[in-house]
Amino acid sequence: MQANASSTSATPPPPPVTLTLPTAEGATGVAPGLPVIATAADGKLTEVALTASDGVVIPGQISPDGLQWANSVPLAYDKGYSLSVTGQGSDGKPVTKVSSFTTVKPRTLTYLESNPQDGTTVGVGQPLAFYFDEPIVDKLSAEAAIQITTEPKVEGAFYWFNDKEVHWRPQAFWAAGTKVTINAKIYGKSMGNGVYGQEDRTITTTIGDAVVHEADGGTHQVVTKVNGQVVRTVPTSMGNAANTTPVGTYVLTEKRDHMIMDSTTYGLALDAGGYKTPVDWATRMSNSGIFVHSAPWSVGDQGVRNVSHGCLNMSPEDAKWFFDNAKPGDVVIVTNSGGPPLESWDGFGDWQVAWPEWVAGNR
Repeated sequence: MQANASSTSATPPPPPVTLTLPTAEGATGVAPGLPVIATAADGKLTEVALTASDGVVIPGQISPDGLQWANSVPLAYDKGYSLSVTGQGSDGKPVTKVSSFTTVKPRTLTYLESNPQDGTTVGVGQPLAFYFDEPIVDKLSAEAAIQITTEPKVEGAFYWFNDKEVHWRPQAFWAAGTKVTINAKIYGKSMGNGVYGQEDRTITTTIGDAVVHEADGGTHQVVTKVNGQVVRTVPTSMGNAANTTPVGTYVLTEKRDHMIMDSTTYGLALDAGGYKTPVDWATRMSNSGIFVHSAPWSVGDQGVRNVSHGCLNMSPEDAKWFFDNAKPGDVVIVTNSGGPPLESWDGFGDWQVAWPEWVAGNR
């Protein structure tokens, strides 16, 4: 009779820790805007050191579970670094891996400016405008580096007006009270053609009361609504037949309590019917020179006929009220003026672009 066979399985030894480094030995052209992340599997990290070629130690932190380390300050451009990572598995044996790498040397850096500025309160028509000082080739990467969060959540999209200027806006006007935070994390990020971001920026802004001025060139009246309620109706005079005011949705940008209206700044010479006229209480509607302003000389025409060179004339009292209550981002909607459509690139004519076209991005 054959005896029953028995077998036993030996317990496998615990595996050593496996370390993963973010760059291969000798890597070049590493983007400093990306985090340096080292990880451990089948064990934990015990010590990580990232040191620049000039001896500066780059701070970082091991995660509470011991599985990951990341630097807490960004790397510099065009500099060498050495990374040493040590971990230990359940076998109790330490393992160390090292690598050296060099960050990218940009052809040039680009600085980013924005409108609105940090800490401001703006109107419901305000786009988020970003201005690079170098042409951007990789526009999608540039967009990805500009993170926009809102409270409450608002869906929006980017649209490029040229290779240096991109705007972001919702499909419809903002809701009053919306909080907007912009984290432009462009440092170390490639924008294409050797252009990299110069420095990060954080901007917070708040959407104030919904102020919309409805300016009708047929009735010669401006109706002002605040949060949907009519608060004021005043007479106006828009552009005459030779200087019609473009129709469309304007966004207010700046105010000047006194200025010289100078037609030569947009190519109309004085001997060709131009002007240099001092005005008070001027609120800019467009970059092409359309303002709401005081015009005591046309009070008799206001509410009756259009006689201006394109601006919205008001009485001194009404222009001052408009000026005193205006903020950047407030809206003026011009209708029935007989003028052509406002160009989308003229000031903040962003709302002149239909949403399907805006979403496409104009890249």
